[in-house]
Amino acid sequence: MNETSHLTEAITLERTFDAPIGRVWTALTDVDQMRKWYFNLKEFKPEVGFEFEFIVEHEGNSYHHLCRVTDVVPEKKIAYTWRYKGEPGDSLVTFELFPDGNKTRLKLTHTGIETFPKTPAYARKNFEAGWTAIIGSELKQFVESSKGKP
Repeated sequence: MNETSHLTEAITLERTFDAPIGRVWTALTDVDQMRKWYFNLKEFKPEVGFEFEFIVEHEGNSYHHLCRVTDVVPEKKIAYTWRYKGEPGDSLVTFELFPDGNKTRLKLTHTGIETFPKTPAYARKNFEAGWTAIIGSELKQFVESSKGKP
């Protein structure tokens, strides 16, 4: 086992999509498209200071997410805080986009998960599995299909 399992280390995932940056950016920032691959958001705006929330039901538990956009660079980067209502801890999720010919490389970084409660529900492996499914499967399929085209 290598040293990458430290709890304080960021979760970082990189994926390359067979889609132009504009299409990926729209999927990351347009609330109607986000609902198709991400979470059922009531509202979302890629504006610094915009607050949004969503609830995820998982294994009989309800997780109320509270988020606030902290950084927006159109077609390059969007970041937002990620925390849970009624729970300690605060983390940051950052999506960065890089051109790769006609494709787009996405880098997701999630820092601060070590500030969440030390319970199985908030285990690092759960965040890793969740982001791998969301980015590596849901988003990839969405932006590479005709549904994700602007």
